[in-house]
Amino acid sequence: MTMNNVSQQFNEQYNPVKALLIYQSAEQESDSYEHKPTEIYVESYDIGKHGNPINAHPLSLKEMSALSELMQATQELQNNYLQCSGVIPPNVIYMNSQNNGYAVWYTPPQEVDLFFSDSLGIASGKTKIPAMLWRATKERLQVFALKGKTKPNAGTPLYYAPLFNLSQDGSVCMGTVNINIDRQTCLEQFMTQWESYFFNSYFTHTLGNHRHCKGNLVQLWQGQVCTGRDFPQEELIKNGKTLKDMIR
Repeated sequence: MTMNNVSQQFNEQYNPVKALLIYQSAEQESDSYEHKPTEIYVESYDIGKHGNPINAHPLSLKEMSALSELMQATQELQNNYLQCSGVIPPNVIYMNSQNNGYAVWYTPPQEVDLFFSDSLGIASGKTKIPAMLWRATKERLQVFALKGKTKPNAGTPLYYAPLFNLSQDGSVCMGTVNINIDRQTCLEQFMTQWESYFFNSYFTHTLGNHRHCKGNLVQLWQGQVCTGRDFPQEELIKNGKTLKDMIR
């Protein structure tokens, strides 16, 4: 098929109906509207019978809604980020599905496989851990410990997670782990992936000057791994924050 035929077919099937003109402050750089959307003005034009723009007017809310629906219908722009694929999981605390949004969820006390580097002198294996609060974006994970077994509320105090590779604010050093979370990642998959990244990586070192538990962290896990004993919650140390501090 020649280029002329393609152009003719396109013109026969599609007719222009709307045009948008974006204005920005003369003080801004040419591409700054991509980063500062509140500093632009959008003017909408209808397209007349002869293909000329007519009826200039500010972009209306109705037009914005229609444009948004059109964009979401485009496969390349579809965004499933932190959208539930079914019923909202009961352990979800909060979710924000914007481009750089995040989710907060908890896990009750459980038995998991933990992997420790040889330098720590701790055998890898199954062990019971306390309840945990998780807060994650596409790039960053924070984890905290919780006391008890029930779902936390806004006033529930947080504790330092008694584990390695964690800074004082709960941020996890993921080392060389390849994080593969994008805007197509639904909420359920998002939580599963982060928990898998965390538990399937090796714990190697402590971070910061804070105490991770009341006793010796290495000795704590040397006495816990492969014993089947419940985690001793009296070892947990409050970090001065509550769950509501993680939702902001």
